[in-house]
Amino acid sequence: MYIAMNRFKVVKGSEDEFETVWSSRDRRLGEVPGFVQFKLLKGPEEEDYTLFASHTVWASYDDFVAWTKSQHFRDAHANAGNHKVTYLGHPQFEGFEVVLDN
Repeated sequence: MYIAMNRFKVVKGSEDEFETVWSSRDRRLGEVPGFVQFKLLKGPEEEDYTLFASHTVWASYDDFVAWTKSQHFRDAHANAGNHKVTYLGHPQFEGFEVVLDN
């Protein structure tokens, strides 16, 4: 299994808009081979931002890479810049191979 995460520092006051962008996206991940699960996580609030993370689980690293090269990926990210959410910096990607799964 492979877990792909992106961390977003969302400027205070943009949290609701950020959540709306994600909840209204046409992800269609269920149609993608190897996709297992998606979660949007809301983390701690700092002085000037709230931390969020997108979290996807894939059957394998190769399945994740194939998705990033697919039309599904392009469609899901087509309007990524057309929203009012304000970020501190760019999203930070983190990828993990699962070594234990109990």
